[in-house]
Amino acid sequence: MSEVTLLLEEIARGNRDVEGKLLEVVYPELHRLASAFMRRERPDHTLRPTALINEAYLRLVGRQPRTIESRLHFLNIAAQIMRRILIDHARGAQARKRAAGNRLELDESMAISVDDPDPILAIDQAITRLTAVDTRLAQVVELRYFGGFSVDETAEILKMSPKTVKRDWALARAWLEDELRTAATDAP
Repeated sequence: MSEVTLLLEEIARGNRDVEGKLLEVVYPELHRLASAFMRRERPDHTLRPTALINEAYLRLVGRQPRTIESRLHFLNIAAQIMRRILIDHARGAQARKRAAGNRLELDESMAISVDDPDPILAIDQAITRLTAVDTRLAQVVELRYFGGFSVDETAEILKMSPKTVKRDWALARAWLEDELRTAATDAP
């Protein structure tokens, strides 16, 4: 059992004194996650990786204790929370201004022009639609695109083979590309 798992169990039992130790242990990995998220954001983004880490950590540990099975499970939940924080931030920015002609890159081989003022909202809406079609594909996108997890890490988190993750990632990218292009052409 990893140190992270032991610390999480302590917190779940009500020992809030170990929260600082947990942050110290997971901070490098949370920083890697936050940096991966922020690389996908526009250069003038007002949120910084440290603020993203702090907000995500507070949401993770500050709520009712939840059952977290492992370090990777913890990071998976952290990635989901970071995604939600960035989406909330983007929605707030969208409410303040409008722009057009942004590009969204799911990876180096796929860039899509979207009319959404903030590409993160376009991809979030597409992932929401993908979840209705295929939850597993949506999880792969969330972990690979938003979380910055490798194929092997994604496979371990989702308890599937790396080959399946690669196949799902290719399918999800193709689906999202089509979905985002359709949304862009259907926009008024």
